[in-house]
Amino acid sequence: MENYKYIIDFYNNVDEDSRLTDTKHGQVEFLTTMRYIEKYLTSGAKILEIGAGTGRYSHALALKGYDVTAVELVEYNINIFKNRLLIQPVENEKINIIQGNALDLSGFDNRSFDITLVLGPIYHLYCVEDKIKALSEAIRVTKKGGVIFVAYCISDSSIITGGFKNGNIIDWINDRILDGETFRWKMQKDVFDRCVKEDIDGFMDKFDNIVERLHYVATDGQTNYMRETVDNMTDEMFEVYLKYHFTVCERDDLVGATHHSLDVLRKL
Repeated sequence: MENYKYIIDFYNNVDEDSRLTDTKHGQVEFLTTMRYIEKYLTSGAKILEIGAGTGRYSHALALKGYDVTAVELVEYNINIFKNRLLIQPVENEKINIIQGNALDLSGFDNRSFDITLVLGPIYHLYCVEDKIKALSEAIRVTKKGGVIFVAYCISDSSIITGGFKNGNIIDWINDRILDGETFRWKMQKDVFDRCVKEDIDGFMDKFDNIVERLHYVATDGQTNYMRETVDNMTDEMFEVYLKYHFTVCERDDLVGATHHSLDVLRKL
């Protein structure tokens, strides 16, 4: 676990459990991701979530009657997940929680799951080789015809909000964290790696003829640029905003502006 201390320390000190549910702006990512997962759910589907965190997605899917296996690295997150199941037990809820690593799913046979969720691990892996390894493992354990959902953190949103809005851009350039000419990351100083769609397409080139892309989604779109506005919306306005967001979240001219993206892939 020592190699992943930066991840463990981060999640031991943040409220990841409420991030997707307690604010309207946080709900957009969750609702969008669930909307796409639900497109591909079939009766009796077996679901694997890799990097399950505190279990928001696993729990939601188990409540729908699906058999869910949840793999999570951070023990703190696992304890929150297990406590939720104890405090709010649901009859016949099928969740198997395992402490594990996205880079090594050797405990699972090839072609074991109908749906595989990778909704966090990729943006905690700094080197391309590790990203490719995690993607390879997720694809390996997915059945032929099954669907893999992969989440990414997108670079430009951090540059706009953390860099310009929060006033860090000049320090990042001077500290050689960010290239001042290309505005590509030269190194990371926190727990998240960031990329652009060009990078993601490059990762997926490694799996040509193994998977096909079904959707590429701006999971939260413009939401995080106007968090306060979204959080202060009436419920009626928020419903209209969600309708708008769902309408445009795959538009090619908008997908690069999001904070998080979702690649939806079918195993061939």
